[in-house]
Amino acid sequence: MAERLIRLAAGAAPHVENDAWQLIGVDPSQPVGEIAAGPAIVSLALWNERRDELSARRGPLGVWLRPDDEPAALAPDLARFAVVAVQFPKLGDGRGYSTGVLLRTRYGYRGELRAFGDLTRDQLLPLARCGFDAFRLGDRHDPEKALAAFDELKVRYQGAVDDAVPLFRRRAAAGGARA
Repeated sequence: MAERLIRLAAGAAPHVENDAWQLIGVDPSQPVGEIAAGPAIVSLALWNERRDELSARRGPLGVWLRPDDEPAALAPDLARFAVVAVQFPKLGDGRGYSTGVLLRTRYGYRGELRAFGDLTRDQLLPLARCGFDAFRLGDRHDPEKALAAFDELKVRYQGAVDDAVPLFRRRAAAGGARA
């Protein structure tokens, strides 16, 4: 059965689709041999190890980051990747939020920014505000039901990657009217 992915697209409602990308190297007990044809997302470590081979490979390529990987290590190569995925290995590990913000703001990454791992629907909107536009939830969560998370909060007070202007500035610009 294909993995399911929640995708945000500019000007369209969030939706669920089959994930065509193979995620390589997440399970450290499985050795990584030849990577099958088709879209593939490899770990930063594998990219660094097999850069020449992976660069010559046909098909879309992405890279994924562990929570302790530095996004700066990937910065010179960002233009090569159609997808950058950030792993959230357990619910309480929030380092990936900062990674997303850094990739979007400091390093200017404009491709797909994907969150995957032990994610719940409650994390989707905050992740989107940090610049993520694709989400692969943990196995125990239904992505169709999780879509409702994007409609729960209409007024956002803080500035973020998705809207840098905080509410008080939006109100001031509108002449004090409610935003």
